[in-house]
Amino acid sequence: MPMLGAILTPHPPVLLPEVGHGREQAIAATGRAMEKAAKTVAQWNPDVLIIASPHTILYGDYFHIAPGQSAEGSMAAFRAPQVQFTATYDAPLRDEIIRRAESAGLTAGTLGQRDPSLDHGVLIPLYYLRRAGVHCPIVRMGLSGFSSLAHYRLGQCVAEAVESLGRRAVFVASGDLSHKLKSDGPYGFAPEGPVFDEAVTKPMASGHFLDFLTMDESLCERAAECGLRSFQIMAGALDGLAVQPQLLSHEGPFGVGYAVALFPVTGRDETRRYAAACEQIHKERLQARRAKEDPFVRLARLSLETYIRKGHPLQALPENLPTELLSQAAGAFVSLHKDGRLRGCIGTTAPTEKNVAWEIVQNAISAGTRDPRFPAVRAGELDELTYSVDVLSPPEPVESPAQLNPKQYGVIVSYGRKRGLLLPDLDGVDTVEQQITIARQKGGILEDDPYTLQRFKVVRHL
Repeated sequence: MPMLGAILTPHPPVLLPEVGHGREQAIAATGRAMEKAAKTVAQWNPDVLIIASPHTILYGDYFHIAPGQSAEGSMAAFRAPQVQFTATYDAPLRDEIIRRAESAGLTAGTLGQRDPSLDHGVLIPLYYLRRAGVHCPIVRMGLSGFSSLAHYRLGQCVAEAVESLGRRAVFVASGDLSHKLKSDGPYGFAPEGPVFDEAVTKPMASGHFLDFLTMDESLCERAAECGLRSFQIMAGALDGLAVQPQLLSHEGPFGVGYAVALFPVTGRDETRRYAAACEQIHKERLQARRAKEDPFVRLARLSLETYIRKGHPLQALPENLPTELLSQAAGAFVSLHKDGRLRGCIGTTAPTEKNVAWEIVQNAISAGTRDPRFPAVRAGELDELTYSVDVLSPPEPVESPAQLNPKQYGVIVSYGRKRGLLLPDLDGVDTVEQQITIARQKGGILEDDPYTLQRFKVVRHL
């Protein structure tokens, strides 16, 4: 069978003795599991490895697949330059994957390579595979900002390409789990960290890959996960195949979750096709969220949809709006998300319209069409968007960061005419230092500039 199986691997540099210098003993179970997985792959005797890594070039709107005939890489960045490999690329297979991805409506290709070197998300699995005697060519691909279903469909394209060219292939899904398992870890602790690790290792043990595709995006963000999208591509590459799942290890003594899993293919299984189920669950979640939208959010949605579908803004407000939308003026931010990721956010810190309702109308249009970080929202995206509206209290000056709280207050950092703002209670922003740094950078304000701080509260509407 062309897809022989898959392995799911972490990529902590400290795992290698040349880097760890003894610290690798703290994750010895991971090392033993990596050796076992690599030896199993060697027994399968593949023609090619398809490796997905979070540290290969990543774009929000493009699947990058490494070009060229070969690439080199080393662990020099981790003070172990002697650990180095050269990998030959299976160019015909790469080209066939890209052709099939484009036919499936996915944006994928070899453009935009900034660094041809093999990244450590590829080097660390290769370290074990080479030691086990696996020396075949590879195809190396990055992740993207696309949906879980898009990653799954890319995996399906991989499997189709492998079969069409008659390759015997193994998929290598490189990725760590949560980076927030311990307070003394390099990324600190978040309650969502252990929850994510428990949730993501269940399908590794059970083989129920639909769970990889339907995890809560907010949970993933707060847990600072690394490899989920690699696992989603892997799930697609094993679409319709029976596997024998083996979760070989899971540990996180350094505050980052490391799991090793093995998925030998044992035959065909038409019940293990998850794209349609993923699409249905996604649709039901969007419908449930829309049914719960409050009047503030419904107005934002109506405003943007009217502007994009009809080509002009609302001419009049809907009837029966709550009094608080009509009787007060305030700054407001409208945020758009698609597939759990930001798709646009624009707002005002002080009122520019006669009431909050018109403030929302104008800012919803701006969030969808004028956020410089994103292309304008297209009509075909409207049904996929979720909205939130933040109504701001008047900003007040603060004398020191001690008066800030990233969960309770937003922050405005000002220096001369430069200004950077960050809303409160954002996924992944857990400390005052993070909040100030992000707001400062948004405003183009240097760390040494004598900036001032203001704080504000918001009422968030979903």
